[in-house]
Amino acid sequence: MRRRSVPHLPGVLAAAAARATAAAIAAAQEGSGAIPWEPGRDADPWDHVEAAMALDACGLADEARAALAWLLRVQRPDGGFARAYRGGAETDATAESNMAAYLAVGVWHHHLLHGDRDDLAAAWPAVQRAVGWVLALQAPGGEVAWACDPRGRPDPTALVTGCSSILLSLRCALAAAAALGEDRPDWELAAGELGHALAWHPERFADRSRYSMDWYYPVLGGAVRGGGARARLDADWDRFVVPGRGARCVADRPWVTAAETSELVLALDVTGDRGEAAALLRAVQRLRDAGGGYWTGIDLAAERIWPVERTTWTAAAVLLATDALSRTTPASGLFRGEGLPAVADLPCAAPTCPGRTAALSG
Repeated sequence: MRRRSVPHLPGVLAAAAARATAAAIAAAQEGSGAIPWEPGRDADPWDHVEAAMALDACGLADEARAALAWLLRVQRPDGGFARAYRGGAETDATAESNMAAYLAVGVWHHHLLHGDRDDLAAAWPAVQRAVGWVLALQAPGGEVAWACDPRGRPDPTALVTGCSSILLSLRCALAAAAALGEDRPDWELAAGELGHALAWHPERFADRSRYSMDWYYPVLGGAVRGGGARARLDADWDRFVVPGRGARCVADRPWVTAAETSELVLALDVTGDRGEAAALLRAVQRLRDAGGGYWTGIDLAAERIWPVERTTWTAAAVLLATDALSRTTPASGLFRGEGLPAVADLPCAAPTCPGRTAALSG
């Protein structure tokens, strides 16, 4: 059944406009259930989940279920996924850890919207396989390797954005476990170790500080909370935010993107800065296409759309940010961590750990 209410925010995005955006995403969905970036292009598991969540939030439950069913069908026996698919075939056999983990976010989001325990139970084995595959890539310091190559060999590089996304995924997986009466203390420990690494040990991750996602994702994933979250966003605000236009993808490039801006909106919502968040989401509407989709970004130096593409994941990010700010659906609090377990503040044996020092001084 399709819900009548869709995410909308007065002065930012009207309900009719949100429906048109959801319809634009659904128009790109293939008969298999896959949601590619654009018609005829690749689909990747992470962006596919995001698009499915947006469809679900806008009442397109059948389309969302078809998307989830496709994801469960293409999951590898070991729990991972290929990086990209087209026409039912893998086009890039590399397997990224954050993509596999994000299945748990999509499954939990669907459960929040519908409350169907049978649906949750049916997806649970796939969630367990995905989490197991991801945690096999976790290092002793808590960080998670970002990918395995097509031959299954891990690349030990850990990325702040990917690991922050994994942390949110682990919290959703733990919430799903609790709803099904499952106890997963190993996942709790893994989440705590990962959260600690993200909050206190930047040296364990590749330096991608030029990218805005590395700036706000630790807040969005739940590793940095409270006053620390607001302080983190304040520290690099001027590097990444262009007043009245949105958030840069890369600090030293004149490229403002709708998806990164919308995710920053979600991070601001976590900190309670809804006014600033709404202003940024309003700025994103300049990238809206007449058909309801959204251009990926704009080159401010040339004042031109670049790249010339309207991606489903960009439209989805706008809709999910709108839902979070408007509190429209039962899943609107997911990114605020409502109903999710908090990340444990684990003790650290390293004598030079800043987190340990802060805990001892407090």
